[in-house]
Amino acid sequence: MTEFAPEYRFYLADEGETEALGAELARLARASGQGLVVFLEGDLGMGKTTLSRGVMRALGHSGAVKSPTYTLVEPYEGLQPPAYHFDLYRLGDPEELEYMGIRDYFSGQCLCLIEWPERGAGLLPAPDLEVRLSRDGQGRAAVIRSGSALGAELLNSLRPAGLGTSAPGTGDNKSR
Repeated sequence: MTEFAPEYRFYLADEGETEALGAELARLARASGQGLVVFLEGDLGMGKTTLSRGVMRALGHSGAVKSPTYTLVEPYEGLQPPAYHFDLYRLGDPEELEYMGIRDYFSGQCLCLIEWPERGAGLLPAPDLEVRLSRDGQGRAAVIRSGSALGAELLNSLRPAGLGTSAPGTGDNKSR
């Protein structure tokens, strides 16, 4: 039986540690062997796209990884698993997602990273994992929560080595 892990907390000192956390999420996506939905939350400039770059590079993408603010989705179909990076910041109405066939992206064994998921409320599936990034001193705080049984299972297999130390004053990285 899998022990439920409600959240992990990390202090990310710099861009490299943010990308390393993305690489760990890529490892979890591969390990899942099934589709995985990850919500990326946080204000502008908190590192959501940097984290996404770490995911895509760890999955084997060697080109640029940019936020698809105007196109809404950037496909990385040649990766294993195939990945889609969504940025819903400029979405005017969640119904716009229906016109782009949003449901098709969530069928199959794809990794879907979604920035600004609250803007697609009502049309997006529940996340397996939620990553919230916020400013913490000179770096960033990252909180990862499970949103499904699969997410909880993956969180329990998270390997935080090399991902930075816990946020100042919070004790250990894993909080239950």
